[in-house]
Amino acid sequence: MTRCSPRTVLHRAAGSFAAAGLLAAVSLAGAAAPAQAADTPVFTFGGPAETALHPYPESGRPESSQFGITLYNPSEDEENGGFGGDYTLTFDLSGVAGVADVKIDGESGPDCTITGTKAVCEDWGIWPGSQTAADLVVTAADGSENGDTGTITVTGQADGATFTPFTTRLTVGGPDLVMEQLPLRTELTPGEKQPAPITFANRGTRDADGVLLTLRHSHGLDIPQRYSNCEYTVDDPDLPDFGWTTALCSVEGVFEAGATYTLATPLTLEATERAYYDTFLYGIHENSAAQRTAQRAGAPYEQGTGGVLKAVPAKKGAAARGTDLTPYDNQQEADFRTENTADFVAYGDGVAGTEGSFVRADIGFRNEGPAWIGHIRSKEDVATVDFTVPQGASVTSKPERCRAVTADGKYRGDQNSPAPRYFCNTSMTVRDGAGLDLSFELRVDKAMVGASGEVTVRHTFLKNPKLPFDPKPANNTAYLILNGEGDGSDSGGATAGGDGGSGGPSTPPTSAPDPEESPSGTAGSSGSTTSGGSSAGTAGGSGGGLASTGSVALIASGTAAAALAAGLVLFTAARRRAARHS
Repeated sequence: MTRCSPRTVLHRAAGSFAAAGLLAAVSLAGAAAPAQAADTPVFTFGGPAETALHPYPESGRPESSQFGITLYNPSEDEENGGFGGDYTLTFDLSGVAGVADVKIDGESGPDCTITGTKAVCEDWGIWPGSQTAADLVVTAADGSENGDTGTITVTGQADGATFTPFTTRLTVGGPDLVMEQLPLRTELTPGEKQPAPITFANRGTRDADGVLLTLRHSHGLDIPQRYSNCEYTVDDPDLPDFGWTTALCSVEGVFEAGATYTLATPLTLEATERAYYDTFLYGIHENSAAQRTAQRAGAPYEQGTGGVLKAVPAKKGAAARGTDLTPYDNQQEADFRTENTADFVAYGDGVAGTEGSFVRADIGFRNEGPAWIGHIRSKEDVATVDFTVPQGASVTSKPERCRAVTADGKYRGDQNSPAPRYFCNTSMTVRDGAGLDLSFELRVDKAMVGASGEVTVRHTFLKNPKLPFDPKPANNTAYLILNGEGDGSDSGGATAGGDGGSGGPSTPPTSAPDPEESPSGTAGSSGSTTSGGSSAGTAGGSGGGLASTGSVALIASGTAAAALAAGLVLFTAARRRAARHS
């Protein structure tokens, strides 16, 4: 039997385009330098160590359980660490013959065929981090008895990659650990704490010998206790993720079927000073070495050094949800909104060069906090850096994340030739103290004094540019000054921005409107573009924006030598700042 999912169709379509792009990249790289052999990636399977099945009923249809097999790519390179190729998964079902019947969910999984006691699934692409490999639907087999058990082994194969095999156990009957939903406050203020009295029940057919409590919270939350029977891991802060902190707590004891338990001392859940949009997940499983390995999924963990976390029988009246042997009932989650702000501060640069020369400009923004901003549910980008190219210059190299647009911010099909304006989106998270650093290479087409381009960090929607969390819109805009002179246009805010600092925005030309009077991120005014696609003095602000066209003059022939000499001095200073920033 073969099942085809929409996800697989999209993956294969993406694979065709990605493969073409990879071939082009390899061809270009091969022309520049000899190829070097890369290390073979090793991917790790994960999933529940054991799943309990409802016993086969005397009448009616058997009740099914469902669980997912995950695939973990340990690469920390979010942009280039993906595996762009076909791979095959094989599920050996011979170990559960007579114990369980197995199907693979075809709605969200890969193309799979089950023949006898083997299932073979094909898919494309393994991205950095963890992803679902397949969802299995299992029921107790006709004729099976309470306590019957068997295993499913998962292996993988792909050219140029290695897979670590994984084994999961299916048992008829057993404990059914069900997590109760906590009555947590979800509208918070920074520094606010509340108790989290984790409560769970065993609604299965046998006792559980120890439990594994899983606690996971995003970057803005904290559980200050660090128990000695818990192990902890924190996401790499350099990765564009939600900064998850995960705790796996091995709680000893016999947890009887039909009983309800709570922690001897409630956990403390705190909204930190950086909290904004955050999520807390808490789950329960039967404890075992295999379950701990499965929950780790290859990530590094460190042991806590505090007291011992214990669970005790709950008082009468504590209730969990009804009987259900699916693993998804083992976990609850809560979303929080903390009343907080984040100050996004744009920075520009000051560069100089003679006509025909090439210069590098470093621009972007910093999140001065206190809050981090992360779109956990929607995973949409947080903000956009909106860059208008200075008059007399054209972009010859741009960051990959940036897309070229017209002077008034409209779609532009040509992404290769110079454009008057660029939009550069962040990822789905911007942590406190982080931001977005962008490096552009520009060609000086005409030597002009004090040409400037606006650098604005705004909402991703051009028609609604205000950042809802940012109370200081005045510093959302900075400037890239090309061949600046007089009034310290090179030694003011542009200098602070040029070395990657998070101080005030670059100083605009004297004819520019006051930043306090020009809201950040407003839709750009229209401007002209030269035949080569280079910028012709367009502005990014509202109401006409930066009037760079009227404030910039072409260097006259009589003063060209002196002006260019001064420009070279500024160019050297800018290069030194850029070197410190790189």
